Amino acid sequence: MAEEGTPLLRLSGIAKSYGPVQANRGIDLTVRPNSIHAILGENGAGKSTLMKMIYGVEAPDAGTIAWRGAPVSPASPADARKLGIGMVFQHFSLFETLTVLENVALVVPGKLSDLASRITDLGREYGLDVNPNSLVHALSVGERQRVEILRCLMLDPALLILDEPTSVLPPQMVDRLFVTLRVLRDRGVSILFISHKLEEIRALCDDATILRDGTVTGRVDPREASARELATMMIGRAMPPPLPAEIGTPGAAMLELAGLDWAGPDPFAPSLSNLSLRVRAGEIVGIAGISGNGQSELAGLISGETALPRSRMGEILLGDAPVGHLGAAERRRRGLAFVPEERLGHGAVPELSLWQNAILTAHGRGLVRRGMVDRRRARDFAKECIADFDVRTPGDHAEAGALSGGNLQKFVVGREIMLEPKVLFVQQPTWGVDVGAAAAIRRRLIEMRNAGCAILVISEEIEELFEVSDRLYVLRSGKLSPPLVTSDTTYEEVGEWMIGAAEGTAHAV
Repeated sequence: MAEEGTPLLRLSGIAKSYGPVQANRGIDLTVRPNSIHAILGENGAGKSTLMKMIYGVEAPDAGTIAWRGAPVSPASPADARKLGIGMVFQHFSLFETLTVLENVALVVPGKLSDLASRITDLGREYGLDVNPNSLVHALSVGERQRVEILRCLMLDPALLILDEPTSVLPPQMVDRLFVTLRVLRDRGVSILFISHKLEEIRALCDDATILRDGTVTGRVDPREASARELATMMIGRAMPPPLPAEIGTPGAAMLELAGLDWAGPDPFAPSLSNLSLRVRAGEIVGIAGISGNGQSELAGLISGETALPRSRMGEILLGDAPVGHLGAAERRRRGLAFVPEERLGHGAVPELSLWQNAILTAHGRGLVRRGMVDRRRARDFAKECIADFDVRTPGDHAEAGALSGGNLQKFVVGREIMLEPKVLFVQQPTWGVDVGAAAAIRRRLIEMRNAGCAILVISEEIEELFEVSDRLYVLRSGKLSPPLVTSDTTYEEVGEWMIGAAEGTAHAV
């Protein structure tokens, strides 16, 4: 039994290296009982590695971990869970061929019928609804994150590690989740909270530890610092000023949906009903919505990964040409670039190097000639992307799977932007990306818009859509809201459309 005043968790001198890359150096961290403790840092600062050592996924090269005052060495997540530590990873740890219920049952003891009821009840309570019988491979990224959060909560942990837990929630549900987290804290659960949403950290957290380049560079009470001050401490320099809007008159329609309907083979997936929207040259159109309302299905149809029958090819147009029947490669040849929401395994092949991943979509830029890969051109392309988008990596030879989530996201987004497309379609452009990198990506999107590109953005971060979008829609239950003029719309109104509570007339165009 720990003495009164003993920290719940204390790390001393923690270090971890992967070959020549030192992920953590001399980390000291103390988590008090009954506290919500934020971990802040840029992508590649060492946050995920540190959390993996606490959770038993990795072993430190040096230093000690103390739990309730006693030294411990968790050798696996099972060891950590026995101590009372739960974790939701940024990259999920679910079996895709199993159902939600079966994934939960692998970790949480109990009868399947009881577990199913608990999943439903907790999901409703926290605003994290998910069907216990859905197969994980059919779930969107956001829905998978809900499963991870619920699975941790069902273990009744003493320390809960949350990595970007609010990225799938509308504002109303974020507030509700925060109430829940505060209740958990007051009942004796400590929380390690990783988020790039600095205002959330200021509103929720009692303590914050800041990492930069694998070391602790500061400790602060986030309630006593502004978001800009926290951002500056994270990145070690002042945040760049916002890019002037320079909004001009949009040009011709470059992407159009005309009464798009879709019902896929998955009985658990939402159907799309009569979707119509238009994205013009020189504008950014955003699509908001809670994950699992048809975003993944819509993305597959727009990107060409899911093709329509030739008889319905006019439901999707690039320029004035019907392309609904065409595959992804042909749509790319016609000027469409696409950033999928799942960067690892979909946007990039984990086992391939960055220069090899560049070839996947940039082969038409002279990287492949007469069926042969031009290695020099491919490496030059990858190096330019790494430099322009500040991808923290040893070089273009690094495997995609070895990068942090945020750095891989910067590479995938940068690769598509460098193609200079006529139409850019991006899902979750800054998911898991730190505040400095997120600002840079959004700035590049606005620059592309100002240069005449037509851009469609699907994002579950309302703040992001308000920052970059000229108009936006809300996707709910496979249906789109009327178009909303961003400058005439509030966060609360968008949130109401997301949960089906919107009333009155939208600010349509």
